[in-house]
Amino acid sequence: MNMKTFVWVIILGAQCPFLINCFEPVSGFVAGVAGIGSIIYTGFHGLRCKIFVCCDKSQISLNIQGLREDLSRKLHGQHLVEKAVAGHVMGHLQSVDPHKALVLSFHGLTGVGKNFVSRIIADNIYRGGLRSPFVHLISATKEFPHEGMVPFYKDQLKQWIEGNVTKCERSMFIFDEVDKLPSLLLDVIKPYIDHYLELGGVSYRKAIFIFLSNAGGTEIGKLVFEHWQSGKQRKDIKLSDIEGSVMVSAINADNHNGLWHSQLISNHLITSFIPFLPLEKQHVRACIKDDIIKKYPLHFPNEHEVPEDYVDEVMQELKFYPPAEQVFSVTGCKRVSEKVDYVMMDKVLPKQNSRQKLLEL
Repeated sequence: MNMKTFVWVIILGAQCPFLINCFEPVSGFVAGVAGIGSIIYTGFHGLRCKIFVCCDKSQISLNIQGLREDLSRKLHGQHLVEKAVAGHVMGHLQSVDPHKALVLSFHGLTGVGKNFVSRIIADNIYRGGLRSPFVHLISATKEFPHEGMVPFYKDQLKQWIEGNVTKCERSMFIFDEVDKLPSLLLDVIKPYIDHYLELGGVSYRKAIFIFLSNAGGTEIGKLVFEHWQSGKQRKDIKLSDIEGSVMVSAINADNHNGLWHSQLISNHLITSFIPFLPLEKQHVRACIKDDIIKKYPLHFPNEHEVPEDYVDEVMQELKFYPPAEQVFSVTGCKRVSEKVDYVMMDKVLPKQNSRQKLLEL
């Protein structure tokens, strides 16, 4: 109870030493007692949420403008992702009673932004982003490394989802390397993303599930390269141009693990399959500038201040394919940060040391 609430309770007590005299008839008395109870509970809840993290608007609130701006400004070369993610997330979070949990499946090669977009979503919904107690990241290879322990993992995963959604119905679950998960383990998730009103007295409809996978990435790369060879604009690629081929390729894969061989696919429970395109040199250059600005804001406050020759040096440390055309980055933007550290060590640090010596003189 905050001080203001406490003062009002004292004033009411002073004015009405015998509550029965203050609330006439009896219905008024009952209403008055209920009102006091509500005030006290509200004050207690507010105090509790100042001490502990609560699943309420103070911790969970969609920043629509921030989500749009971050996807537009920070994500490079992924126009299909930008449109699909913004639309689905906004639609789900603005619905008072969604028909089912939001389930987004991100597909693409390494370094194209799948984890990065997950972080952008978390940052614009949850206070604390990925560090929020209501955002849960699970790595398939780390958490479920042994195929022979699938029965144990199934019970563990079931309890984990139920426990977290019981605490907060707006929980978000991110499954990384989902293509390495046994399909039988993924089947455990099916009831929680289906259209059930409740399971065991708990609604899972407001939860968010995001699956990150390399499955279909090679096929996406081939389709984008063919599109480039034909002389077409990258921005002209449509979701319908890729989605069908990627699904067929992944389902027919020799590896029978992962999302594609689970009941989540056969029961049509995925809200959207979102392909991440391989990144071209222009997109990697943008990632390099972002990283330099982030690490050296005093030296380079914006992208226009970053010398192009610095960017060129970092680019020389990265690999591109196909061997003849050198169009797409082998690792996307994944290795950009470490290469920026390597190149900038000889650029910025000597200047900093020289400036420090001058100040000492």
